[in-house]
Amino acid sequence: MKKIIFALLIIHYFPIRRLIGILLLSTLFITNCYAQWQGDVRLTNDTFYSYTSDNNAWCIASNENFVHVVWSNQWSSYSQIYYKHSTNGGVNWGEDMRLINNSVNSYSPATAVSGQSVHVVWSDQRTAYQGIYYKSSTDGGANWGADLRLTYDNSDSYYPSIAVSGQNVHVVWQEKIGSNNYEVYYVRSTNGGVNWDYVNRLTNNLAYSGEASIAVSGQMVNVVWHDARDGNYEIYAKHSQDGGASWGADSRLTNNSAYSYSPSIAMSGQIVHVVWEDYRDGNFEIYYKRSTDGGNSWGADTRLTDNSAASEGPSISVSGQLVHIVWHDYRDGHTEIYYKRSTDGGFNWEADTRLTNKTSYSTNPSVSASAQSVHVVWFDDRDVRTEIYYKLNPTGNITGINSINSKVPEEYSLSQNYPNPFNPVTKIRFDIPSNVKRQTANVKLIVYDILGQEITTLVNEQLQPGTYEVTFDGSNLPSGVYFYRILSGDFSDIKKLLLVK
Repeated sequence: MKKIIFALLIIHYFPIRRLIGILLLSTLFITNCYAQWQGDVRLTNDTFYSYTSDNNAWCIASNENFVHVVWSNQWSSYSQIYYKHSTNGGVNWGEDMRLINNSVNSYSPATAVSGQSVHVVWSDQRTAYQGIYYKSSTDGGANWGADLRLTYDNSDSYYPSIAVSGQNVHVVWQEKIGSNNYEVYYVRSTNGGVNWDYVNRLTNNLAYSGEASIAVSGQMVNVVWHDARDGNYEIYAKHSQDGGASWGADSRLTNNSAYSYSPSIAMSGQIVHVVWEDYRDGNFEIYYKRSTDGGNSWGADTRLTDNSAASEGPSISVSGQLVHIVWHDYRDGHTEIYYKRSTDGGFNWEADTRLTNKTSYSTNPSVSASAQSVHVVWFDDRDVRTEIYYKLNPTGNITGINSINSKVPEEYSLSQNYPNPFNPVTKIRFDIPSNVKRQTANVKLIVYDILGQEITTLVNEQLQPGTYEVTFDGSNLPSGVYFYRILSGDFSDIKKLLLVK
């Protein structure tokens, strides 16, 4: 009934010929809005080989318009860690920055961001044992602090993964125990990486436990990894409800006679999303699983890919109800990067989208979503040697504006967000009244930090009279006070919202 009333209102305001044109344009806009993947961008151009990490750690992180990428470069006879960033949402990029400078191999970098703080971890051979090292920037990647060694055991450590929430930084990795066993280890900082707690061993069995991935939402921390304790590799999970101070028991997420490898994890509030590659179908396919209670219990496995070739190396990013996944896929006779999205928190999934189309080797993708954009990075040998490539969808992370009431309001209004305080998602409602001079109104809804700096623009478009609701996701922002302001014609209003993680 509401849809009928709304349609009648539109017809009342517009002649039928104009209405048909508007509907066609709207359909084209909606279709293109979510498919607006731009061309491949080559980020490196070196005489040596460049690689994204070969495990499931993220080589890309984003926060509003800031995008950060890390990779390893086979510089001369050894590998070093490099960094690059964009300050305008991936449109333009700064120069390559070499983060470390020593004559040993450094590889498998991972990065995470919170506000202007950028955190990087990697594996390094500068001592007798392979160790995990850390470095951070507090000004958006312009300047960097000193290297900090996080591991001091007389054993080798590999494949770090990092997650951050405000000042809390969490790192996991795999460490060699004995001659051929690996376990998952964890360490945290509660002051932005300045100081670190004691290292905590998360697994303890005689089989291989490795390629861990970590995610955080406020005080909830979740870790997943693949584990051979059951005779074949299965996906396991572990979670903490107090910011990593203590941990619950291991949870086995998969249970089949085939190999399950390389999980990647992301969180939004209490919702935890996990993807991995699984051989139960006779070739590797991408599978998905989610928890709605912070990792205490888990739903059923969902198969996301279905083809006769291998689909491997998934990476996941989440923004409210939007879940983004990338992986490399052999269905085209060579490896290409593919993408898939859910707009309802993992219940339903759109069709696979092929992001690359070259007869080259495109592999090891990472994905990050923030503001309205989705960012993907991978390494590619289309230029003979391997280089780092990047792709942007500037509208792929739009949660959308929902019209929630067919009654035309009598005046403008901006409601208080709900819930408030929130973590990390909240909703903002506003009313747009009718105007005898025009049938639509240009509406802007902007979020600012406490210093008055613009964080994001939630709405900037012509809207029909009505009541609307928009979702704001603060996953990539630190806890604190923020403001949101509406502007439409002569009307302006501002309200405060509180993000508590």
